Amino acid sequence: MNLPHYQKPKVVAEIGCNHMGNIEIAKELIRLAKECKVDYVKFQKRNPRELLTEEQFNAPHPVSYHAYGKNYGQHREALEFTIEQHTALKKYAEFIGLKYSCSVWDLTSAWEIIALNPDFIKVPAACNTNFEMLELLRDFYSGELHLSVGMTTWEEIEAIVRFFEEKGKAQNQLVLYSCTSGYPVAFPDVCLLEITKLYSHFENRVKQIGFSGHHLGIAVDIAAYTLGAKWIERHFTKDRTWKGTDHAASLEVPGLQKLVRDLRHTFDALNFKATDILEVEDVQRKKLKFSLH
Repeated sequence: MNLPHYQKPKVVAEIGCNHMGNIEIAKELIRLAKECKVDYVKFQKRNPRELLTEEQFNAPHPVSYHAYGKNYGQHREALEFTIEQHTALKKYAEFIGLKYSCSVWDLTSAWEIIALNPDFIKVPAACNTNFEMLELLRDFYSGELHLSVGMTTWEEIEAIVRFFEEKGKAQNQLVLYSCTSGYPVAFPDVCLLEITKLYSHFENRVKQIGFSGHHLGIAVDIAAYTLGAKWIERHFTKDRTWKGTDHAASLEVPGLQKLVRDLRHTFDALNFKATDILEVEDVQRKKLKFSLH
């Protein structure tokens, strides 16, 4: 039986746009994520005028209750931080001992976040076939590129990996995340065995495999880790009832704290016995073992 090579899992608190466009809420979420002992906080960067067509920009938000503007474009603009604000968030995260990262959705945002030089930049599932943006990130960014493969065919995933292989970047730059793109996702649709499928196709072709979950609870993430996911990413909020479509698929502080705790306990437990009889067993063996009496 081939087992994954286990290492301490890295946990990413995806704040995304759960800050509701408020920089002080964003900083509070960074502080709370630090208390949960995650490794990274991650935000999102969009240029709505570049990303959306005129029709998309002026269309109503699909769920009016969650809208922050009169149309979808204004909603997206209301949730955006400037690059100066992202710079301040990165500095703040580092000041309190966390690492910052960001998802990018368009060329302008990619250039801006490249300039901040985080450890990794995320490519969301919605943008993973934007090869113009992938080329920019591949050729002008030296950190890791983490890429979700939700709502992506296997032919498309193969094309993405080959694109990075063309420049010899896949093995030392590309991290693929198993993901189902829904908010929230029912458990049968999480499809955890896609992690093993990613391993069977790409274990020796990309740097690592991760898991981005949009489900409820934390049990699934432990299973994802034991299946080989080196990175566990979960959306994070202070209050799941807040206005916005991502909050319902996010963990609050108690959930994220328990997730980090359980992942690290699982890491500690994933080993073989050093001897047939462990020291903790020896006293029980002498007292209880049938063959010794």
